[in-house]
Amino acid sequence: MYSLNKVQLIGNLTRDPEVRQIPSGQMVCTVGVATNRAWKDQSSGEKKEATEFHNVVCWGRLAEIAGQYVKKGTKVYFEGRLQTRTWDGEDGKKNYRTEIVAENMIILTPKGAGGQDFSGGINRSASSAPIKDFEEEKISVEDLPF
Repeated sequence: MYSLNKVQLIGNLTRDPEVRQIPSGQMVCTVGVATNRAWKDQSSGEKKEATEFHNVVCWGRLAEIAGQYVKKGTKVYFEGRLQTRTWDGEDGKKNYRTEIVAENMIILTPKGAGGQDFSGGINRSASSAPIKDFEEEKISVEDLPF
């Protein structure tokens, strides 16, 4: 029997990306993403809101792209999988951290609206071919299939 571990998030970055290179030479980027939801309370009819905070990890070329093209406040779509890491803290307690390991990212903040300077979104997986300069990639409404 097969299993499915798939996450899709649309939210805003809560901090600038942190990009570093691990000893093997691979790039890794961590970001925080906030998602909001709103609903109407059944009993009182009052409108309620809640915010969830997520930790997202990007690897390889996707890490480089995230580090270069997104910043705090950017609205981003991430697609990936859940992963929980465990480690022993200095106090001897076992620590857990559940993260989204991103496999795809689309930048949703338009150019000039608080996001980085690029045209259109970025939809690249970590294993994609080399990415050309984003100034060359112009996307217009006519290019959309719907």
